[in-house]
Amino acid sequence: MRHKRLVIASAMVAIASTALVGCSSGSAGTSSSASPKTITMWIYPVIADEAAHRAYWDSTIKAFEAKHEDVTVKYEIYPWTNRDESLATAIAAGKGPDVVYLIPDQLPVYAKSIEPIESYLPKEQMDDILPNVANSITIDGHLMGAPILTSAQPLVCDAKAFEAAGVTEYPKTWADLMKLAPIFKQHDIYALSYFASPQVTLNMSFYPLLWQAGGTVFNKDGTKVAFNSKAGVEALQYMTDMAKNGYIEKDSITTFPSLEQTAIASNRVACTWMNTPVDLKPFWGADAIKVLPPLTNQTSVSYGTVGSLSVLKGSANKKAAGEFAAFATNADNVRVYDTAAGFFSPLKSTGKLYDPNTTQGALEATVPTTFVGQLFPSSRAVMGALSPEIQAALLGTKSPQQALDDAATSAQYLLKK
Repeated sequence: MRHKRLVIASAMVAIASTALVGCSSGSAGTSSSASPKTITMWIYPVIADEAAHRAYWDSTIKAFEAKHEDVTVKYEIYPWTNRDESLATAIAAGKGPDVVYLIPDQLPVYAKSIEPIESYLPKEQMDDILPNVANSITIDGHLMGAPILTSAQPLVCDAKAFEAAGVTEYPKTWADLMKLAPIFKQHDIYALSYFASPQVTLNMSFYPLLWQAGGTVFNKDGTKVAFNSKAGVEALQYMTDMAKNGYIEKDSITTFPSLEQTAIASNRVACTWMNTPVDLKPFWGADAIKVLPPLTNQTSVSYGTVGSLSVLKGSANKKAAGEFAAFATNADNVRVYDTAAGFFSPLKSTGKLYDPNTTQGALEATVPTTFVGQLFPSSRAVMGALSPEIQAALLGTKSPQQALDDAATSAQYLLKK
């Protein structure tokens, strides 16, 4: 199975390449014309098992409708592929849903079409949201969605590779890993799995290093890019040194093969922050997977997304839509949904969802250190300008400073005024 988490940040679980559409109480997209008390929701296959996904929403909607007898909720499950094109087209045509599942990097793109959620969430529910989660879905001081899940991409290491190399201590810092890298190389093991193809989202490749070095992609107000700072150069120099010394797989700089075609499949990669235990289990085995806090340079931080339900301004039934979004993301429902999907809670009151002695429990413990990045409309476009320059540095055709400066020049034109 191809490691799709690296292609689309929102594809956080293993999903079949062809996603089927499921509906409750009829077809979606008709809230404006069907009934003043009908609301529609667009969601995506977060729970990998389609039958389980439908069953969850059918039961949740039934419970909501029992308390709101004048409201009918309809939903449609769309595939992850081309989800933005479908949503943008529907909104432009005035046929968008009332409620839609969005992740943070979509929020600034649709911000003008989203109704701030604060007026629909009870105060206790607002106060229950984890601080880093609230920050990740807030734009211009307004909460743009009701969070329903979080994910975490910390450092994950292969105990078998460590044993083969005779290494007994796991790395905590950049310096630790760089010191161990030559030892691993002597045993034909790569220190890191790192994919630099432009297909791979920088949220899961370069940006965690940038953040760990104390850097940011943009300045505070998003008017300028800031990744070509001292911190950015330090982060890229670190990976350039890894590549130059053969501490990462050379082919991974230019290609994006399935995991079974990489050194990961033969236990020849020590650590990664780009693949989850779900990806790695078929190759490493559950017992070999060691979940660790994100590496530290200036700070310890990793990427993690947040899924939330947003209410669109075009909804003819905003009050009902907001009430449903609040109900679907309350602590009781979040607890069931997240454990069914294998994700983590964005709320304090749910407590820990997993046994701390399990892999999921270890991942869950790192949720407070996750970061989604800065929320600006040009974030995705800037990735497109930066990715090939990072690749050039890793290939040795440009210095880290020159690569980042060239990317900054190109990216600056992409920023929306």
